[in-house]
Amino acid sequence: MKAIIIGAGRGRRLMPTTADTPKCYAEVHGRRLLDWALRAFTGAGVTDICFIGGYQIDKVRRDYPQFTFRHNAGWEHNNILLSLMHAEDQMGDGFVCCYSDILFTSEVVRRVLAHPADIALSVDTRWLERYQHRTQHPPDDGEKVTVAHGRVTRVHRAIPPADAHGEYTGIAKFTRAGSAQLREHFARAKATHAGKPFREAAVFEKAYLILLYQQMIEAGVPFAHADTPGDYMEVDTQEDFELARRHWPKP
Repeated sequence: MKAIIIGAGRGRRLMPTTADTPKCYAEVHGRRLLDWALRAFTGAGVTDICFIGGYQIDKVRRDYPQFTFRHNAGWEHNNILLSLMHAEDQMGDGFVCCYSDILFTSEVVRRVLAHPADIALSVDTRWLERYQHRTQHPPDDGEKVTVAHGRVTRVHRAIPPADAHGEYTGIAKFTRAGSAQLREHFARAKATHAGKPFREAAVFEKAYLILLYQQMIEAGVPFAHADTPGDYMEVDTQEDFELARRHWPKP
């Protein structure tokens, strides 16, 4: 299965670390976030990588010539949903995707790939333990999920932490059939909302990926959850970066 890494944005909250490099170049224990992602995917048997770049993409092209690249040239004017869909032509046989500013292990990838569902979201069930130390990124900002009977019932930042089953890690698996559903619903939403508000987004182009997920869930598309008790960290702010360098296990 192919992996698609979404890494177009600059990551302004990680300044000054991202002043002159992509966010995924931030180093933890001597390895870039991007290298940790490759290690996790390779350990789970995934070696075909598509990287969606924008800010400083030429550096990634230079350093990782083995990747397939898709260029989100409008990265300053769109968001994660549109960024992912720059690789729509790579999705036909199914794929696993992830954000580029996260740390995760091969076991997280294996769990989501092993799930029999056509669409499975990786969910960290020990997420609140990480938030005890995060003052710049409160639990209210987490992409939380609620579940019932093995399915995700809601994915939204506004879910009260006490009601959340866990936090979406940014890693998701789509089989061939799941990918077809994602692309179908994206095309429908784009045709209806391009240049207009879309759910909580002021304009469709600025929508987060989870907004389309929720749209699909409400339309009856089954989303499963592949739980992980940790083995994941987000590196969104400079504080997160320092926490990762202190707490992420060394190789």
